[in-house]
Amino acid sequence: MSDIINRRDLDFQVFEVHEAESLTRRERHADHSRETFAAALDTAHAIAVEKFAPHNRESDENEPQFDGQKVTMIPAVKEALQAYCAAGMMSPTKDYEMGGMQLPVLVAQAASAMFKSANGPTLSYVGLTSGNANVIQNFGTERQKKKYLQSLLSGRFFGTMALTEPQAGSSLSDLTTSATPNGDGTYSIKGNKIFISGGDHELTENIVHLVLARIPGAPAGVKGISLFTVPKYHVNDDGSLGERNDVALAGLIHKMGWRGTTSTMLSFGEKGRCIGELVGEEHKGLACMFQMMNEARIGVGMGAVMYGYRGYLASLAYARERPQGRPPGNKNPLDPQVPLIQHADIRRMLLAQKAYVEGALSLGLYAARLVDDQRTGESETQRQEAGLLLDLLTPIVKSWPSQWCLEANSLAIQIHGGYGYTREYPVEQYYRDNRLNMIHEGTHGIQALDLLGRKVMMLKGAPLELLGREIRKTVNEAAASEGLRPHGEALTAAWNDILETVRRIGAVLPEDGDRALANASVFLEAFGHTVIAWTWLRQAVVAARALPSVAHDDERDFYLGKLRACQWFFHWELPRNGPQHALLRSLDDSTLTMSPSWF
Repeated sequence: MSDIINRRDLDFQVFEVHEAESLTRRERHADHSRETFAAALDTAHAIAVEKFAPHNRESDENEPQFDGQKVTMIPAVKEALQAYCAAGMMSPTKDYEMGGMQLPVLVAQAASAMFKSANGPTLSYVGLTSGNANVIQNFGTERQKKKYLQSLLSGRFFGTMALTEPQAGSSLSDLTTSATPNGDGTYSIKGNKIFISGGDHELTENIVHLVLARIPGAPAGVKGISLFTVPKYHVNDDGSLGERNDVALAGLIHKMGWRGTTSTMLSFGEKGRCIGELVGEEHKGLACMFQMMNEARIGVGMGAVMYGYRGYLASLAYARERPQGRPPGNKNPLDPQVPLIQHADIRRMLLAQKAYVEGALSLGLYAARLVDDQRTGESETQRQEAGLLLDLLTPIVKSWPSQWCLEANSLAIQIHGGYGYTREYPVEQYYRDNRLNMIHEGTHGIQALDLLGRKVMMLKGAPLELLGREIRKTVNEAAASEGLRPHGEALTAAWNDILETVRRIGAVLPEDGDRALANASVFLEAFGHTVIAWTWLRQAVVAARALPSVAHDDERDFYLGKLRACQWFFHWELPRNGPQHALLRSLDDSTLTMSPSWF
């Protein structure tokens, strides 16, 4: 087993649960087969293990430095990214004509997961670049596409998204960066941005910033935000680089984790010469940027999964190798110690980690499959329904793993005992790195308000009904198995609880939105637990069907492990939801009536 992923689990998820091979029946992927998909995953795994994983600790201990002139970092970061780009990993889903492989998003996301596990901070440079390129491809002018797109997809340029400002934080309606028309189709950009990942470095020839700013006279709030391309160096029509743009690195931000990525404070227009170009329509910038943000939110969720997964595998290996104590029934101190994994409490923590990370991985890959169905579904109805399901589930895909796979990291440290709290073992870094995922691309609170205040209510609950249909389908499949039937019944009850809570809160929301949404984060957690229970039941149905025909012990153990993890989640995790629903339906106002002066 690799220390960055259990490939048997990844193959199970991609090919058995999410049926990647069925996508080859679609015209876009007709040149592919299970073998070509597996070859892409093998290539990604090899590069991740050989080029990304070896410097994960080194880049954490030697974070980027700014000497006032330029940013420097360890050479291994650039070497890894060059290997990644040379293998075509920057554009695996793009058209052949654009240098892509026309892989399904499902397979590309599975490949990306291995890089996230191996070294998330290094991967973040190219992850942001891919999202940047997608925005330009979908909303940019033909001139902008010609100037930037191929250079971004080849890795010649990297890209960022510049949203956050010092005074605004997550409140984008309060951003003040300005964009003044110059009369020649360009705009003078002036303002400051913070927490811009990959905002400056020497890894590529150029950096293309996508910057949110306001044109004079724009409406207040988010309806007055426009989007601009602002390159570090101007790009001539022939693709060559021109003069340095007026974009200055004001400093690096030093973080608890994720230290291998430059986190920057950028100043635009200090000298009055920062030039940008409008992307899309005036005042519609947030709609353009939301494409990148939604892609990033799925990426954040998958990153959280893989840090949890890496910690799980590390603690599993440690528990198998580390002798410690004796079984409770053995009082003979002369008997040899047993491996940690022989103790029930250690198995409890390992089982919890397995349930969290493998359940969340299945959810992230399901979201990727929804993107495929949205783009290449066989009917317009299938494409529309996939889009609605994706909208509904994106807050869960982002937030549930960033909470519960972080808990998996905490359990990994606990299994290591005192050693887990030292830098001699990697699990402390995985925890530090994963802690960021609860914050960036929208905190839990923001995702919760989006889910309860908008997503479950939109289109008269149509997305909720679609998800309910998919859950009922899985429950019906589980009914064929005596062992899984009770889980199906429990999932049905949990889903009905969701619907009742939505009904109760929905009745109050129009008149008293503050009270209705005061405990939205609790709803997010309960909704997420229900969805993860569903992903586990889906996996268990596949495992139960496969088990009777398995001939090898390793395969039998794999499927039995899936069934037991499913059982654990239904017995120990799903029941958490009951008290949460009771609290939500009570519309408790403790947070609203707690005066700030009482703290």
